[in-house]
Amino acid sequence: MISLFADSGPAIHVAPGGVFHIGSWVITNSILYGWVASAILTILLVWTARRVIVKPRGGFVQFVEAGVEFIRNLVENAFDDKRIARKYVPYFVTLFFFILFNTWFGLLPVVGDGFHSGDTPLFRPFTGDLNSTFAMAIVTMVVVYTASIRESGGLKKYIKHFFVGSPKNPLYLIIALLEMFTDLTRVVSLSLRLFLNVAIGEMVIAVFSYLGHFAAPLTALPFTLIELGVGALQSYIFVILGVMYLAIAVNHANHDTAHGEKDHLTEDEQPETIGLAPGSARG
Repeated sequence: MISLFADSGPAIHVAPGGVFHIGSWVITNSILYGWVASAILTILLVWTARRVIVKPRGGFVQFVEAGVEFIRNLVENAFDDKRIARKYVPYFVTLFFFILFNTWFGLLPVVGDGFHSGDTPLFRPFTGDLNSTFAMAIVTMVVVYTASIRESGGLKKYIKHFFVGSPKNPLYLIIALLEMFTDLTRVVSLSLRLFLNVAIGEMVIAVFSYLGHFAAPLTALPFTLIELGVGALQSYIFVILGVMYLAIAVNHANHDTAHGEKDHLTEDEQPETIGLAPGSARG
């Protein structure tokens, strides 16, 4: 990502570039980077999992354990039913570390202008490609919608949570349609937020690398450190939004189910209560 000795201007790459073909498929530098980063991440996490013990260890193992615990608590606290929450912890933990390490690995000097395939950089940050962030947002929302429908008890009950009242009321119908439209725009907001933060960070580092010339590592260092924090923050935001989208639908469905059971119980008990004549309960 950083060109240490740029003479013709800062090297800024917004669009991904094709590096080779597999049949008719063009493999871009962001896809290639995503594959490499995923392989490295898988190896690191498997290595970490084999070293997890009851007594906490320092270093990378403790960092991963802290991240897993943080996301687990985040997911469980968002749901009313902790049993349901635990089913989705693995997905959100994986998503968090995937975004985090893909963003952090993208700050390495070998990414961007470190290596080239012709005139195209060999590697480009996966999260710095709008196609990639859009794909992650689609997968996340598919998981959210599928889980929401399943936990709600069916598509009909899931759609019902958009209505604050009877759909026969025109006002409630309009509000529900607006809620559904807003729900569909979440894919765009998730993908754009992550992409723009990573892409803008790339641009800032590239500009200050160019201004620093031979001292590029020093001039870009403060902004690289900032991007480490931005990467962690954006990973958290992406995950917390996905968690909240799912939790809102599931909690609403569980609340309606519990409320319906309570009303049904009250109706069953009413005949006995109403059937008592005044004073008959005293014997």
